[in-house]
Amino acid sequence: MNDWQRKSPLDWETYVNKKVKVAAAEKNEYEGWVLTVDPVSANVVLANFPENERVSILVVLGHAVQEVDILQEADDETKARLSCIFAPEESKAYSPEELDKRKNDLKNWLETNHIPVTEQGESGRTLCVAGVLTIDPPYGPEECSSSNEIILSRVQGLIQGYLEKQQ
Repeated sequence: MNDWQRKSPLDWETYVNKKVKVAAAEKNEYEGWVLTVDPVSANVVLANFPENERVSILVVLGHAVQEVDILQEADDETKARLSCIFAPEESKAYSPEELDKRKNDLKNWLETNHIPVTEQGESGRTLCVAGVLTIDPPYGPEECSSSNEIILSRVQGLIQGYLEKQQ
């Protein structure tokens, strides 16, 4: 086991969002922004942003890592780019005001259609439909959850139709 593998997850976390140079076995060197370090295998996931190209991801196996040198701290723009690399394409960040509007609009629409809905949780961010289904932010069909599959399917269909009419 090498020194890199002996580090703790808290040690590895200090490398996240930093540009590093990794010296690996067989005199290989890799450079990139640390996206994450796997806490089990100590594998280092590096990201690079070549000009006019899609992001490039490289995994350096933990057992091969000999030394990691920090070259640069990430600025806010780079941190934002790194944080959304694996986010689904359709996911979109909503401001608190937008989320509040989406919640209230959906709640009003459900109530208008005689579907019982309440707000749950400390901040009232979760909508509860008929006491058997919850809808979390950003209040789309994917954020519905219920142990009753029939109700889940029907409410997801209703919300999908509602959202399509909104566009």
